[in-house]
Amino acid sequence: MMSHPLVADPDECRRFIADHPQIRFVEVFFTSMTGVPRGKRLRIHELQAIYDYGRFLPGSILVVDTNGADCEETGLVWEDGDADRLARPVPGTLKPAPWLGPEVGQVMLSLYELDGAPNDLDPRHVLNGVLDRFRADGMTPVAACELEYYLVDQERDSDGGLQPAKSLMTGHRPTGIQVYGLPELEAIAPFLTELWNTADVLGVPLEGAISEFAPGQVELTLKHKGDALAAADDGLIYKRATKGVALRHGCEATFMAKPWADRAGSGFHLHVSFNDSDGNNLCASEDLQGSQLLKWAIGGMKALLGESMAILAPNANSYRRFKANSYAPVAPTWGVNNRTVSLRVPAGLPPTRHVEHRVAGADANPYLVMAVVLAGAHYGITNQIDPGPAVVGDGYAAAAASNQKLPTNWFAAVDLFATSPILREYLGDRFVDMFTSVKRTEQARFFEVVTSLDFDWYLRNA
Repeated sequence: MMSHPLVADPDECRRFIADHPQIRFVEVFFTSMTGVPRGKRLRIHELQAIYDYGRFLPGSILVVDTNGADCEETGLVWEDGDADRLARPVPGTLKPAPWLGPEVGQVMLSLYELDGAPNDLDPRHVLNGVLDRFRADGMTPVAACELEYYLVDQERDSDGGLQPAKSLMTGHRPTGIQVYGLPELEAIAPFLTELWNTADVLGVPLEGAISEFAPGQVELTLKHKGDALAAADDGLIYKRATKGVALRHGCEATFMAKPWADRAGSGFHLHVSFNDSDGNNLCASEDLQGSQLLKWAIGGMKALLGESMAILAPNANSYRRFKANSYAPVAPTWGVNNRTVSLRVPAGLPPTRHVEHRVAGADANPYLVMAVVLAGAHYGITNQIDPGPAVVGDGYAAAAASNQKLPTNWFAAVDLFATSPILREYLGDRFVDMFTSVKRTEQARFFEVVTSLDFDWYLRNA
């Protein structure tokens, strides 16, 4: 099977410039380990050179922390001389960026070594390395991202807390849960309409919207693709566009995993199946549990869930989301048509059989989530790992009864990830070491900050 084309043809740029004479500026961006898009805004006359030769960018930007600060412990700052790597454009991602104005476009980049080898710390290349395993075995993962997020006010309340954004139609601030509420969607209709129109311009297959399980929380689905790398691109581009469109409507879209302690967290659900070389779904089955291959894939995903948590829940705030009876999974469980488990085989017609991986938070890096989920699936299929019996009924009760649980401590999750021999095999030793270094640097920086909670708890009580 052919490998995914990783670098765009220079003619793509020439056609874009000819077809979009109004574009005067282009934002070029790549994705670091933390999942934050970073890049430059260039004038249009600079763009063709990127397609012809690439653009030099410092390799250290791949290993900055969530706030964009250097992580010196990686050795890619001073020891490496902050050396440049070569950024090349990703095929099909040069598009207008309507939320930035009629004169602005955008294109995604990916990093390479100066000799042309893919940079092994670039999340796109890490994912593509996992996909190479499936290509070698004659299989193609089919995937789709599903992200929850909140629309919040740009101004905080009197106590400095977040507020759900006011209705764009009525000016009222939502207070009730109203899951699947239509008035709640109608209240943000101008935002949704612009978001759908923007997605069409970007070529991102954005589908229906629902009001989720908290005031101001929404979810839109992305259509599945038989190209998991492109599906991850969709997830990243969609998040970036959503934030931009929200700002145009006077609010912010936050993909933070747990903005409120007493309200639903925001998850990143990944839907996955596997096709053979003829395009047939290898998970298809009249049995609601799916084919034997799907069960093996689920077995591998279960086996690697704990070791993958540092990727699925990459930030301190991520771990506030995991609570029993919250629709956020807390144990390596699976089931059929059951939203209380980590790995859910949804109801549907036999040809559509697949698994929904429900553990990741919306704050996670789409490429790395896809990489660890598919690594687990490939490991399970290759080793024919039995997932055990499916949970029927309350997955939280089943997890408690069996004493199964996922690491819900940021430090423990990173330590477990760092020592995983299987993830090292799939993601690469250097990537695991560097990701671990970045996260341990973030942990130190996060816990150096003295917060108001410190004063509330300890100022007088200590």
